[in-house]
Amino acid sequence: MQNHIVYLLEHYGYFGIIFALIGGIVGLPLPDEVLLTYIGYNVFQGKLSYINSIISAFIGATAGISLSYYIGYRFGLPLIEKFGPKIHITEQKMNSTMKLFRKFGPYLLLFGYFIPGVRHLTAYIGAVNRFPFRKFTVYAYTGALIWSFTFITLGRILGENWHTVELYMSTYSIYFITFLLALSLIIYFYWKRRNRISKGI
Repeated sequence: MQNHIVYLLEHYGYFGIIFALIGGIVGLPLPDEVLLTYIGYNVFQGKLSYINSIISAFIGATAGISLSYYIGYRFGLPLIEKFGPKIHITEQKMNSTMKLFRKFGPYLLLFGYFIPGVRHLTAYIGAVNRFPFRKFTVYAYTGALIWSFTFITLGRILGENWHTVELYMSTYSIYFITFLLALSLIIYFYWKRRNRISKGI
């Protein structure tokens, strides 16, 4: 798979980043974190621009997740149930993502990118549940920027050791996302409490 990523970047550059991430977010079995981290490694080597790489990754991720939302809104669960297994979207993944969405809603759109297998489904589930598109874009696009920035920056910092990210993500991703969700909830409730106090409620 690494050879395909190398070919993609060498022959198509920033456009390769965009199209690869569109496919990866929609559900094609592409190692998105590996791709982003390798992009960061190319930045480290001076082959790609840091800013242009982040912009390209952001465009690809937002386009992919918007397309996923449209497919979910237009065709609903039957399409996913029919074709999902062909792109490794199992019923178990669907059910677990639905449970997470009911509990965390928009926060899953924000940080779900960091959970392999979940980021492919958050937009579908949000669309099926008729989550408003404007609200969807706020959380999903912000999450896309955070995700792209994080892994490209990691690849740039790690340099020759960029490939270690894949091992750590496969092992610790669920703990990382739990931490982010918990931190987001704490910040949200703290902000809400401060607003109530300032208004004298």
